Amino acid sequence: MWFAENGSGKIGRVSTTGTFTEFTIPTTPNGPLYITGGPDGNLWFTEWYGNKIGRITTSGTFTEFPLPTASSGPSGITASPDGNLWFTEYYGQRIGRITTSGTLSEFPLPALSYPIGIAAGPDGNLWFTEFVANKIGRITTTGTLTEFTVPTTYSGPSLITAGPDGNLWFTEEFVNKIGRVSTSGIFTEFTIPTPGSYPLGITAGTDGNLWFTEEQQNKIGRVTTTGTFTEFPIPTVSSGPFAIAAGPGRSVWFTELQGNKIGAVHPKG
Repeated sequence: MWFAENGSGKIGRVSTTGTFTEFTIPTTPNGPLYITGGPDGNLWFTEWYGNKIGRITTSGTFTEFPLPTASSGPSGITASPDGNLWFTEYYGQRIGRITTSGTLSEFPLPALSYPIGIAAGPDGNLWFTEFVANKIGRITTTGTLTEFTVPTTYSGPSLITAGPDGNLWFTEEFVNKIGRVSTSGIFTEFTIPTPGSYPLGITAGTDGNLWFTEEQQNKIGRVTTTGTFTEFPIPTVSSGPFAIAAGPGRSVWFTELQGNKIGAVHPKG
């Protein structure tokens, strides 16, 4: 599993047995935030402070690509079926695209959108969250934009993932909910059992469920595609679970922002 170390300026790798390797990003400041596997077999990540998109090979060789828009705040990043990487620019109010050879394109969003998470949808489009505008956006690979307003106001849509049911699933940080939106824009929202959980990261597990982090309640949550929740407390107190991804087998792996650890949940059955 590969992860970004925002505070130390490194990209980390951990084996399933817990062996760590760290690679220092060449330029500073960088502030790596999110990371994804690319179609070229490399890892691609956003540099929040450095205003760049980074690429690292599995052997640790870096390449960095400066963004055209200054101080854009690159955040989420995902691989797309079109063979490119797509990412959000939080402060730049844009959706970005970069080819595996480093050619960049940007697509402007309406003012005050502040996009964070992004995921490739089952419809061949890119789906993203608009944190301040309280919307879920959809953009085609040619740049056509559509927006859908989340039913609950001021929900703080944060990160997003494609679900096993053909829908997109996202976290609603401010209202303690997990949201689901169909590719036609129909919403369903599910309230997390524990109040004040502040859900952030979300991923589709290989078990057919959605898994998410509860930053303030120090738990990992699981929700079925019909809305049934299960929560798992993290052993380390106040660990600050943040990003989450499906791992080998049925496991899900997550970062602990305050605990300075990488955690894993291994579902039984």
